[in-house]
Amino acid sequence: MSQTSFEDTVDTEFEGFRLDVYLAERLEDASRAFLQKLIRDGQVTVNNRTCTRAARSVRAGEHVGVTFPAPPSTALEPENLPLEILFQDADLIVVNKPAGMVVHPAPGNYTGTLLNALLFHCPDFRPEGRNALRPGVVHRIDKYTSGVLVVAKTTAAFISLSKQAREHTFDRRYLAIVAGEFEESGGRVTAAVGRSVADRTRMSVTGVRSREAVTRFEVVERYRVASLLSVTLETGRTHQIRVHLRFTGHPVLGDPVYGVTDFSSWRISPELRTSLEMLQGQALHAERLGFVHPISGDRLTFAAPPRPDFQRVLDALRNL
Repeated sequence: MSQTSFEDTVDTEFEGFRLDVYLAERLEDASRAFLQKLIRDGQVTVNNRTCTRAARSVRAGEHVGVTFPAPPSTALEPENLPLEILFQDADLIVVNKPAGMVVHPAPGNYTGTLLNALLFHCPDFRPEGRNALRPGVVHRIDKYTSGVLVVAKTTAAFISLSKQAREHTFDRRYLAIVAGEFEESGGRVTAAVGRSVADRTRMSVTGVRSREAVTRFEVVERYRVASLLSVTLETGRTHQIRVHLRFTGHPVLGDPVYGVTDFSSWRISPELRTSLEMLQGQALHAERLGFVHPISGDRLTFAAPPRPDFQRVLDALRNL
């Protein structure tokens, strides 16, 4: 049976984490229960020795390996899915990911992903990566977040772009529609983010097993009941923007996990209410992405306008 694997060296920021919690941090698409089962089944190694204790603490410098059971299909299959390609060459491809599309296969989402679409639209897309189900994936955006994303086509491009993403030298800007009006014109949110103690499937601002997280925002427009923000990241934690904006008291509209989805009590026009109810997930859009081309060394910047459901909400807010 074909299998896929994951290997990593424990960084100092994870010193003392439980093995299952550490893996949940590093493998964001896998549930903690799924990872605990892999540990019990002897599919996880620490320093090349099988470890079956989920509660074992990991130490900086240790080498952790995971072997995954084969997915229903042992290979990624091309799928003819709509895909807006902003740029591509022999080394990389830049796309405007639609809301509702998962970036790469994971338990429960083995088809219909961005990678399946890339295999169809780009016959030369056959790169290598650290995980066979995530070839070329340098960075991700959430399923219901839309916007600009770069995927590497070659190993050399993957290494270079991954380093830029890891060192936070990507120029990433997001647009977000949030509840309420900010009094200030902008700000910087500095609050550590980690797994919620109450609900391990969610992230939260916490001092328990957390990692430093910094988000900058500027208020672009105010609409009495909501605000349009321009958001940039200094760090790249899981769900960071959504968690930080909730922490400020201005959660993202349409976000089913951290934001506002019930607008029944809002005193707003029927047009705005309908637009809000038609949001396809959170009103969060990766508007701009800039990076250094891994081969030519040129600085490249790409942008994509908000998706239609996001724009409809903006138009309705502007007509209040």
